[in-house]
Amino acid sequence: MYHNNSIDIPRILIAALRGGSGKTVVSIGVIAALARSGKAVAPFKKGPDYIDAGWLAMAAGRPCHNLDSFLFNESLIAESFLSHSRLADISIVEGNRGLYDGLDVTGATSSAALSILLQTPVILCIDCTKSTRTVAALVMGCMSFDPLVNIAGVILNRVAGVRHENLLRDCIQSYCGIPVVGAIPKLPGDNFPERHMGLIPTPEHSWASASIESISRIAEKHIDIEALCNIAKSAPYLRPTPDTSDIQHIDVKAGLRSVVAPSENIQVNLQEKIEPVRIGIVMDSAFQFYYPENLEALVDAGAELVYMSPLGSDELPDIDGLYIGGGFPETHAAALSENFRFRNALKERAETGLPIYAECGGLMYLGESLVLDRSYPMAGILPVSFGFSKRPQGHGYTEITVGRENPYFPTGMKLRGHEFHYSRVIEWRGRDSDLVFNMEKGHGIIKCLGGLRDGLCIGNVLATYTHLHALGCPHWARSLVHLAERERGKRGSCLETGMTGIKRL
Repeated sequence: MYHNNSIDIPRILIAALRGGSGKTVVSIGVIAALARSGKAVAPFKKGPDYIDAGWLAMAAGRPCHNLDSFLFNESLIAESFLSHSRLADISIVEGNRGLYDGLDVTGATSSAALSILLQTPVILCIDCTKSTRTVAALVMGCMSFDPLVNIAGVILNRVAGVRHENLLRDCIQSYCGIPVVGAIPKLPGDNFPERHMGLIPTPEHSWASASIESISRIAEKHIDIEALCNIAKSAPYLRPTPDTSDIQHIDVKAGLRSVVAPSENIQVNLQEKIEPVRIGIVMDSAFQFYYPENLEALVDAGAELVYMSPLGSDELPDIDGLYIGGGFPETHAAALSENFRFRNALKERAETGLPIYAECGGLMYLGESLVLDRSYPMAGILPVSFGFSKRPQGHGYTEITVGRENPYFPTGMKLRGHEFHYSRVIEWRGRDSDLVFNMEKGHGIIKCLGGLRDGLCIGNVLATYTHLHALGCPHWARSLVHLAERERGKRGSCLETGMTGIKRL
């Protein structure tokens, strides 16, 4: 709804005092309950996260978009939020870590900073284990810490019983003057097992839908959904900035661009794709970590997306380029290794110039082997083998300078991303010159003479532990599509002349 050039977007941000407080499960439950009631919910995740975002997307029945001021600027955050909220009844943002936790003493990139930017009421989800009156002190502290943060309600989590709940409610309402909009008892953890400091990805188990339905019923029973909606409706109108006054939506599957006029709720589809290049996307339970904006950016740059899986097929489709995202290839190492026809076909195409961009799990698959209980051969495109550790080998934001020539990024370009991996290099047969990223922040692939390095590049293949977000690095998608166009032209010329055996670039 528009009013005096402003937009009415009912919205809340669900935050916590720390990670592990249960805010993701609460967010999933609230979103699923709203969706079950017939509301169109736009889900968002603060911070660089794939797993939580996957659960939120499944609960909402639509993609979840990430909002992160380290990866891209505040103007783009506002643009993304407005763009993906316009056709929804309510927008739900899940925060990360503690409400005020950021990169520095000012709280840069924190959930609190995001709530201020988007003028969004905050609902605090608090783990009440073995606490009563102290919970009220914690809420009061959060309320007074930054007056610009609108803490509008509290959801009590892991409540021990009726007496515990009543005392908590009395303390918060007496001392803090804000409503308790929910009280969830301690729940068994079977429906939401955790892996690697987060929830297991939804594609990895068949009972994800049943889990979401179960937690939605718990939310309906223990959370006042109507009160949450009223808080969301109390959020002020958002006035688009000049940068967000004309926002484009991308329909990835159809390959269409839809323009939404600022003053009317009408979508106009413009068919723009004439014989687009075909970019392969490896999408299955081993490789599932993709930002929606990255896929949208490829389509917008001129690509048709071709989804494939080495777990489901032993043939490589007809493609002009390939994007392999992150995931957990180690949980599918045997199946990936046994599909030697797919591995060999991919290696042959890579050696003849197929552009391949890979992140984290994709990097591991392109290597020679994954070493777990035994060694599992992988695609063998890159001269490196990987093992695994019990602790993260890289976790957090990354800052990169492109230090060497490569087909994707100009030398000297600064990139921001993030990494999270338990894998590590156990055998390296490459050269220092094969690594094109200098790590200013983060760990990357390996330490070379001169510092930590990432971005293993051989020919048209570039693989990295760093995940990039297309909003923060629009150059990436255009480069991959441009290389794919060159590959298509080269293949066409070879077919016309009957040439074979194209040398690696």
